[in-house]
Amino acid sequence: MDDGTVQVRAFINEVEGHLLVEAARADGRTAAQHFTRRLPWLSDTQRAEVEQLYAEEHLSLTRHSWQHIARRGHQLRTEYEETYRVLRQRLLVRGLLGLALASSLVALVAGSVL
Repeated sequence: MDDGTVQVRAFINEVEGHLLVEAARADGRTAAQHFTRRLPWLSDTQRAEVEQLYAEEHLSLTRHSWQHIARRGHQLRTEYEETYRVLRQRLLVRGLLGLALASSLVALVAGSVL
């Protein structure tokens, strides 16, 4: 990969991150509005404050969830890479053993024919 490709991917990842955060904020605001509709006794000021606090908490929980998912994804990737490495190593060893066995059989058959 050249430097230009890396920069483009980094830019795309950054834009995607901003879009995800903005979508989470919008979801939080929508959820906050749905929540405060069930509290008709709140004044407009109280409603705005509750909506703001609710939206902030929603974003905080969303970020925490994303961080947890990222950590778990990293753990799974590490586990799968290790499993793949072990399986690849086993396959190589078995292949070499099979090749050695086949070579021995060929030598044995060739020796008995002479």
